[in-house]
Amino acid sequence: MTTVKKLIAFLLVPCAAFAQADWPVYSHDPGGSRYSPLAQINTSNVARLKPAWQYGIDTGVDNSPANRVLSGTEAVPIMVDGVLYAPTVHRSIVALQPETGTEIWKYDLGKAAAPLRGVTYWQGDKQSPSQILAGTSDGRLLAINAKTGKLVPGFGAEGVVDLRVDVTAKFPDAAYHMASPGVVYRNLIITGAQGKEDDPNGPAMDVRAWDLHTGRLVWTFHTIPHPGEPGYETWPKDNWIAAGSPANWGAATVDAQRGLVYLPIGQPAAQYYGGARHGNNLYSSSIVALDANTGKIRWHFQLTHHDVWDYDAEASPTMMDVVHDGKKTPVVIALSKPGLMFFLDRDTGKSLYGAEERPVPQSDVPGEQTSPTQPFPMKPPPLARNRIGPDELFTGDPEHEKFCRELAAKIGGIHNEGPYTPYSSQEIRVIFPGQQGGPNYGGVSIDPRLSYVFVNVRNVGGMGRLDKTPEGDGVAYRRFSPLGAGSFYARFWNPATQWPCQPPPWAELMAINANTGEIAWRVPLGVSDELEARGIHNTGAFGQGGSIATAGGLVFIAGTIDKRFRAFDSRTGKQLWETKLDSEGHTNPMTYQARNGKQYVVIVSSGINAFALQ
Repeated sequence: MTTVKKLIAFLLVPCAAFAQADWPVYSHDPGGSRYSPLAQINTSNVARLKPAWQYGIDTGVDNSPANRVLSGTEAVPIMVDGVLYAPTVHRSIVALQPETGTEIWKYDLGKAAAPLRGVTYWQGDKQSPSQILAGTSDGRLLAINAKTGKLVPGFGAEGVVDLRVDVTAKFPDAAYHMASPGVVYRNLIITGAQGKEDDPNGPAMDVRAWDLHTGRLVWTFHTIPHPGEPGYETWPKDNWIAAGSPANWGAATVDAQRGLVYLPIGQPAAQYYGGARHGNNLYSSSIVALDANTGKIRWHFQLTHHDVWDYDAEASPTMMDVVHDGKKTPVVIALSKPGLMFFLDRDTGKSLYGAEERPVPQSDVPGEQTSPTQPFPMKPPPLARNRIGPDELFTGDPEHEKFCRELAAKIGGIHNEGPYTPYSSQEIRVIFPGQQGGPNYGGVSIDPRLSYVFVNVRNVGGMGRLDKTPEGDGVAYRRFSPLGAGSFYARFWNPATQWPCQPPPWAELMAINANTGEIAWRVPLGVSDELEARGIHNTGAFGQGGSIATAGGLVFIAGTIDKRFRAFDSRTGKQLWETKLDSEGHTNPMTYQARNGKQYVVIVSSGINAFALQ
């Protein structure tokens, strides 16, 4: 294999031929199913998968592994009408031949970074050519001719809309960009935003819709309600004027039949202290359904009230039909970082299996007023560990066990009060799940034939205490980590090995039967090669990224630090195939059939686990 800096990495191919099919949207389809009807690669032949091609960029002088500079990526390519489109970690957007990975065109972004998670395709019409729309790190929305790789002159200012105009004037140096691809509804592209997350002062993270022909702003939805709008009373008076978060930084989904767009909305700022934002803080950590034509709210479902855990909703809300009690109900699946899954009626936002507000532990931090209750679904049960006892420490490997016991002693013991344990100003607490989840932006995939929903979770705890900040800090209390400087994302693990300090499994892949709300199967996801060599097997491994499902009866997933890419039997959870990548894949895969009649599976791999921070 040629040594290159990978941008799109492994694509795999079997032997037979089948019907052509694309992957035209970030999550395959507007409803976010991450399900492909392709069945050429199936349970009987998946073991024969082999590398087909790899796309990368030579660094120039010395491209040896020791000199490769890699960065994290969460990109998912799309495939439309015989062309593969993707952002790269080298500040470009490319069009590739799907059979070979050969470059058709490349659009150079200059100093700006490429969109983090992907691009959007619009087929165009009599007025406009087919286009690739992409947000950049400096707050621009580009319209690129899908055939030529050139900007489309009629969109905005010669193919560019400046998303920062009328938004960042008071915060000119603040980060502001699209973190996920926009979604297309009729002649609109609907975009979210991302910027400051832990600073309560920043540019508004509103959701906006733009005319695809002209780039003209059509409507705006305020993620923090303005006076007179529903939810305004859930914030302090005039909070919207300077507070930026919450943001719709995850990928939205579109219900064209109902004319609705479903948005995952992130956490409020500051992330871990809400003393300056009393109330439930709508529409933070919520799923919001908007009229896609007007931006008016139809319904909302808040997954976490007054979020002080960074439990933002970021996974794409996924549409499917559920047959429950003999009745078919169109639902949207809402997934929260605490590992809770809600099946919400697409018309009303009500939980199909019921949801109840349960009392949760309360904060002892001065000025804080945490919500007395949080919503829990009646079904399915929690998918990730949401508590830990004082004696639940890893055993089996003397070296790791010793580290964990010393860590527990250092923090004064394991203090946890169950689900939604708040951080304390009096003691260091271990929080399950930690701020990365449970589940995360990888979300779910579905198999509509089985009525199964597939999701991977990590069982990794957060750890810290809220300490009073110095005079002049805009946040009265910030999280302190016992692991010291540079440990903003401190976790209850050994940062050197990324092995958690509670018993395995540390990560799992599972299937939920949507028609019953029960867990159909669950298996550990990932291994530690070092622990395997010591006789400790199937621990699961930390990582990011989710799964896809196919009509071939398969679930494909990478999403671990063990550098594996795997396929599982969607009916049973049995692992049928794996390959070891030469770098980690922390995003969702995709699959398509090219014009040569072969089905391919693609995973983007960069070599960096951007979320395994100490």
